[in-house]
Amino acid sequence: MTTDFIVPLCVQQFTTIYVDEDIVVVDKPSGLLSVPGKNPLNKDCLITRVQQYYADAHIVHRLDMDTSGVMVLARGKANLSALSRQFQERQTQKQYLAWVYGVLQEDTGEVNLPLRCDWPNRPKQIVDHELGKPSLTRFEVLERKPESLQTRVLLKPVTGRSHQLRVHMAELGHPISGCEFYAHPKALAQAQRLQLHAWKLSIMHPSTGVMQTHAAPTIF
Repeated sequence: MTTDFIVPLCVQQFTTIYVDEDIVVVDKPSGLLSVPGKNPLNKDCLITRVQQYYADAHIVHRLDMDTSGVMVLARGKANLSALSRQFQERQTQKQYLAWVYGVLQEDTGEVNLPLRCDWPNRPKQIVDHELGKPSLTRFEVLERKPESLQTRVLLKPVTGRSHQLRVHMAELGHPISGCEFYAHPKALAQAQRLQLHAWKLSIMHPSTGVMQTHAAPTIF
């Protein structure tokens, strides 16, 4: 069952990567919600913080609370509509960095498994070949550490389902280190936080139509 818990205050501030009249690109810290939670005490989040500096900012997409990295916010309703359409039509390109449990043998590959919400255990997601929505993740191995049973991977989600990267890597037998939802005890103990970072995001600028790639500095 779901729990209406109180999120601890994230004292780390977001970092502005790029800003103009149409968009704000930021580096969200791990531990900060993207939008306010249901509990009245969970009002501290990225959007409320950004709006203190840019009152016209709107959320276009989200990162999980425990995931750090690059996010784009729209300035004004027209830009919100244009950017939202890009995400819906999969015109954006996302790249994540992660440490996963175990030594991945394949240098490259993909996970193509349909996902849906596990309603009795929200926000967890499960693989469901009958009712799940199509979900595709491509991966590339960057580094292997056999001594610590870890592999550093570049993840490229084609779709944007909730918890997609976490579930797909767990289903592959290599859960993301530090993942409290899908990692077994050994993988969970490998890190104090979720080892998932939204590294790069490519979008078409809503005014110019030029493709831009923004990156959040790598942290692991």
